[in-house]
Amino acid sequence: MSPDAPNPESPTADAAVLTSFDGGIGRLTLDNPRRKNAITLEMAAAIERFCDRVVDDETIGAVVVDATGSYFCSGADTRILAGASADPAAPESVKQLSAVYAAFVRVGSLPVPTVGVVVGGAVGAGLNLALAVDLLVTTPDAVLDSGFLARGIHPGGGHLTLLNRAVGRADTIALAACGQALTGHEAVARGLAYAAAPVEEIPAIVDGLTGPAARDPELTRKVMSSVRLELGPPAVTWDSAIEIERGTQMWSMARKGQNWSSRGPGRS
Repeated sequence: MSPDAPNPESPTADAAVLTSFDGGIGRLTLDNPRRKNAITLEMAAAIERFCDRVVDDETIGAVVVDATGSYFCSGADTRILAGASADPAAPESVKQLSAVYAAFVRVGSLPVPTVGVVVGGAVGAGLNLALAVDLLVTTPDAVLDSGFLARGIHPGGGHLTLLNRAVGRADTIALAACGQALTGHEAVARGLAYAAAPVEEIPAIVDGLTGPAARDPELTRKVMSSVRLELGPPAVTWDSAIEIERGTQMWSMARKGQNWSSRGPGRS
């Protein structure tokens, strides 16, 4: 934890979203379990506020996105979908759906590694949120389902691009156009998820990923900046990647040299 980091904060509730900041790690927890954590407009706004805090607070080196209850996220709140279906051309319908999509776009562009935890399943916009994180940890029997086809609507929020960058063209078509779904184990095998493990083992996996990132948030943020520049989409060429990394690597070496010098002779 950075010596300048704020004191640990107790989780705060904000429109069915819980947030906490402790040890250089921000945690965003969907807290609408009675509706399978369907994302409301208020929740979308709370997610945006959380992301604002992460961007502004440079002592934060990693983020965890999870949910209370037995299901990660069932997508956008049905009341938003019903309103959009009743009058899809209305500016308010477009505005409301865009607000939901904007929330997980913000998560996907945070300057630190994001680790998502999916228990039970994710569908529709809920799968979009799961796909927006950098590393997904799930239970083996969780169901990751595009879900748009079953609802009789076209995917939205960049769903096809999010799927394609995770699993490729064939599996994107299988999920989005042919109504297939993946279990947690299958998601790992296809590269959509980082790990699948029983619920009781997930905290240790998450800690193992976020702990090192949170110990040096300054360096972590620079690494993630290069990750987003190099890997895209679209990804850059190897030559371009060398140029992107050169300046920041030299900065890190200079920082290391300064830290070493400040310790004085004979100190490790």
